[in-house]
Amino acid sequence: MAGRVYVITGASGVLGSAVARAVAEAGSPVALIDFAQDPPAEPAGPDVFFQGGVDLTDANSASAAIDAVADRFGGLDVLLNIAGGFSWQTHENSLVETWHRLFLMNVQTASNASRAAIPHLRRSAAGRIVNVGANAALKASMGMGAYAASKAGVHSLTQALSEELKADGITVNAVLPSIIDTPTNRADMPKADASAWVTPTELAAVMLFLASPQASAVTGALIPVTGRV
Repeated sequence: MAGRVYVITGASGVLGSAVARAVAEAGSPVALIDFAQDPPAEPAGPDVFFQGGVDLTDANSASAAIDAVADRFGGLDVLLNIAGGFSWQTHENSLVETWHRLFLMNVQTASNASRAAIPHLRRSAAGRIVNVGANAALKASMGMGAYAASKAGVHSLTQALSEELKADGITVNAVLPSIIDTPTNRADMPKADASAWVTPTELAAVMLFLASPQASAVTGALIPVTGRV
């Protein structure tokens, strides 16, 4: 990993912060992009570049943020699309705005960031895009219609991009977590067995393998990372 330039969207969230720590600990330059204005508490240092207040649902904003990373580090090798959102609503009571918002947060952010990154990734010896889908999108349960549909869009985007970029040596894959062990999920499901959930650190490890040169034979894969759920 050392020396490869990583871009992480949604970097101020629980998963984004865990991935950022893992990248920084490995000695790689890392760019952190988030809609939030405040950077995560860690990592910090000269090889950490934070851009806050970036609306990745806007193609121009995404392009400017990605280009700024390439200017700062002289290029980029890996894009980790973690930015996204969740909402639980039964379909009967769901709002049109919820469907639109989740599509923008989950699909459009990944699409815009990827489009902006592709020209830079073509110049890498081992360009990588890793998206975050959802195991719930394989078989949606009650109240998960809008969320699952948006994450299914991420899955399809992943597979389409993998075909488009094969000839360029760029791999595109997605991890499909079940329930991630976060403070929010613990608060929302206080009676659940959190020990069966996937930790951010475990999910980060799978993502960083897919981002590595060693994963060159894997592209277009939708990889469940479901713990013991």
